[in-house]
Amino acid sequence: MNNNKILSLSLLLCGSVLASEFPPAAEIAAMTDQQRHALAAKTEVWTPVPPVVTVAPASAPLAAPSDALVLLGANSADLAQWRSVNSGKAVEWSLQEGELTVKPGSGDIQTLEKFCDIQLHLEWRAPKPDPAKTGQLRNNSGIFLQDKYEIQILDSYQNPTYPNGQAGSVYKQTVPLVNAMRPDGQWQQYDIIYRAPRFEGHKRLSAGFVTVLHNGVLVQNHTEILGTTEWIGPPQQPAHGCAPLKLQDHGDQVSFRNIWVRKLD
Repeated sequence: MNNNKILSLSLLLCGSVLASEFPPAAEIAAMTDQQRHALAAKTEVWTPVPPVVTVAPASAPLAAPSDALVLLGANSADLAQWRSVNSGKAVEWSLQEGELTVKPGSGDIQTLEKFCDIQLHLEWRAPKPDPAKTGQLRNNSGIFLQDKYEIQILDSYQNPTYPNGQAGSVYKQTVPLVNAMRPDGQWQQYDIIYRAPRFEGHKRLSAGFVTVLHNGVLVQNHTEILGTTEWIGPPQQPAHGCAPLKLQDHGDQVSFRNIWVRKLD
């Protein structure tokens, strides 16, 4: 059994034990930052550390397939496919020549359209790192499937952090098979195949699964998603239907380009 399966299985088996270690959300909200970070550390996994693999430099983006919905393209003149999560209004992030950059503090953005099973392609780039920022503070963002399940976006090039929180992880759940990061300032590429969980009423009938290629290298191989990807506490399994894709404002000027999606359901 590979390390990813062992990690996912161990989290699944100990979920009820983990849950007992965390106070209710209202109590967590009233805590100091130091107290919350101490709680968050309980779900950090520091081994195994994925091996580093070298990949080819980034190339110019390719055209989307003819049946894809282009959410952000080279000729995108506006962000009509997106809206602010906080306000529900127009996105405040910067759009220049098809490149969308987080405006720190403006909040997350999400698609107007809702999705279930999909093939997703997106490219992202971390700016030049601030030497004073390391780990999770170095150019952090994320792509959330169905608004709930995060594939981590992070500058993980020569930047140690807990492996279940590095680029290509199912955040706080499954460590990527390898670290396939290109150097700082280069475009990174995610190709994601996602099968949504199934529900009947409030009962989950089957889990969601995700396969992720980072710069063409497999980092998640039909990985079971245990539930919501929480910073503090174990995964939750709320019932839901199709839902938007979400890009995270984590306070860093991460850029995106060439985002398209194909529905598989």
